[in-house]
Amino acid sequence: MSRLRAVAVPLGVLGAVLAGFGYVAAVDPNEPGHYPACPLLYYTGVYCPGCGGLRGAHALAHGQLRTAAGCNAAALAGYAVFAVVWCVWFTRTLRGRRFEPALPRAALYALGALLLAFTVVRNLPFGAVLAP
Repeated sequence: MSRLRAVAVPLGVLGAVLAGFGYVAAVDPNEPGHYPACPLLYYTGVYCPGCGGLRGAHALAHGQLRTAAGCNAAALAGYAVFAVVWCVWFTRTLRGRRFEPALPRAALYALGALLLAFTVVRNLPFGAVLAP
């Protein structure tokens, strides 16, 4: 298998992510009517862990790191983790090595607990700094 063929999947994933970011960069989520509202926020008034993620992606695509962090810090951290994991995936694939990302069950539970805590805190009065 040639190297170019081996890296086709990581490059395809990168292309899809860049296309998504390009769309969000071009179509401002701060203007109403372009994207559907978060159902949890719409019906309950509670911010979900993803609320503000599109606005954060839009700000990040325009180089506004502080604004992106203010919209959704968890999403910004997720974008950074994705970038690192993608680079490792691409490098290992290019070198002909297998890439099998796996987190221990405890790490997955810890990540879930962290997102739950983020969601709860951003909906409390003292956590307003985390709200979008």
